[in-house]
Amino acid sequence: MNIKSMRVGRLLVCLGVSGWFGLVNPARAIPAFARQTGQACVACHVSFPELTPYGRMFKLSGYTIGTRQALPLALMAQFGVTHVRNNRDDQGQKIVPKTDKPVLSAASVFAGGKVNDNIGGWIQWTYNNLAGNGDVGHSGIDNTDLRVVGRSENTDNTDMRWLYGLTVNNNPTVQDVWNSTPAFGFPFTTPPNGIGAAAATMLDGQLGQQVAGVGGYVYWNRTVYFELSGYQTADGFFAPLRAGTDTQTPGGVHRLDGIDPYWRLAWNHEWGADSLMVGAYGGHFRVYPDNTLPYTDTDRFTDIAVDAQFQHISQDHTYTFQYTHIHENQDYRASYPATLAGMPIGAGPTPFNAHDTLITDKLKGTYYFDRKYGATLSVIRTHGTADAGLYAPGSVGGSANGRPDTEGYILELDYLPLQNLRLMLQYYGYSKFNGSRRNYDGSGRPASDNNTLFANIWLVY
Repeated sequence: MNIKSMRVGRLLVCLGVSGWFGLVNPARAIPAFARQTGQACVACHVSFPELTPYGRMFKLSGYTIGTRQALPLALMAQFGVTHVRNNRDDQGQKIVPKTDKPVLSAASVFAGGKVNDNIGGWIQWTYNNLAGNGDVGHSGIDNTDLRVVGRSENTDNTDMRWLYGLTVNNNPTVQDVWNSTPAFGFPFTTPPNGIGAAAATMLDGQLGQQVAGVGGYVYWNRTVYFELSGYQTADGFFAPLRAGTDTQTPGGVHRLDGIDPYWRLAWNHEWGADSLMVGAYGGHFRVYPDNTLPYTDTDRFTDIAVDAQFQHISQDHTYTFQYTHIHENQDYRASYPATLAGMPIGAGPTPFNAHDTLITDKLKGTYYFDRKYGATLSVIRTHGTADAGLYAPGSVGGSANGRPDTEGYILELDYLPLQNLRLMLQYYGYSKFNGSRRNYDGSGRPASDNNTLFANIWLVY
């Protein structure tokens, strides 16, 4: 991405932010995208945030379909209770706080929608009651996507032929319209105080709200989609896209060197009540081992992924399937030599290998009856190279054998008494966690001790 492209991105940020906040009138009621389009929530969503074909066109069109609202705001809140099968370490101390009691896990404000026929998007600001040390909440920027779009119709004016646009966002894959990619992939909400596995690829949420991306995309005949974006650390003009993140403490964020590429290619076909997508996506990221020292060499992470999605959407019976496979090559050309020299760079674990791989597979199927009663089953698997430096033993989050391997399933039951209210019961079952089925952390703890039950109320208005 060249300097001219970045200037276009900066113009897009200015237009989007000034356009929305220039429209805000606190004396008016709070609308959502449904009010802008005049459609019910189920027109765009199978179940928030999973998109229907209409919802995908709305997003690709820059959120510009419908009538501009005087107050383009929305609210979201989640209340939940998390139970971990064994939330005590070998010393009898709680591993994660605030389990087994109801908490406000998150609350968000959205500013978004149509500015004019060619400019739109949304900005999310989130308060997390369980962030930081678990006793004090924290707020900051969340997923954000701003767009400038154009379009052309077929010669008989019956349908769109070309849809093209620019996007500015702060999380690779948040701009994607298929729910097989990480940012809006299942699980759509997770236990805020569950016990997390040690390893995840860069594309699987590691850069969210830390980077700024500017990209261009084209969508031809509702069939072929291609996008090329460039991501850089969200500094300077783009600093608002990481507002609220820790940039001064080593290990606080991932800092990129220059502009790093992200790409997306997808083939889409829609017929009747059905749609099918097969695609691929990936990125190459140069990351400083210490985010406070942006003048050393960088480690290199190359992610290549394939994905697919099938949907059947009808009033009585709706079922959807998503799959993604992410393969990450990790080149520790900066961290590994420093570790060998006995002078590791940055905070946290340092690699014992010069090169590692990490692979993630996610398969998910959902069924809804009458768009109210839903059940989802997802199978998850992460595995990769053994590295006792990165996956250090001796802790609940570590691995006694130095492997990142985690396997399990997620079962979720949903009930939507109203279109904007979801009652959810979710269960995580682990057959392997951080490398082992039993004694994964060296203190006798089995993978199943991390099995988690999560009850959640999700309200969007």
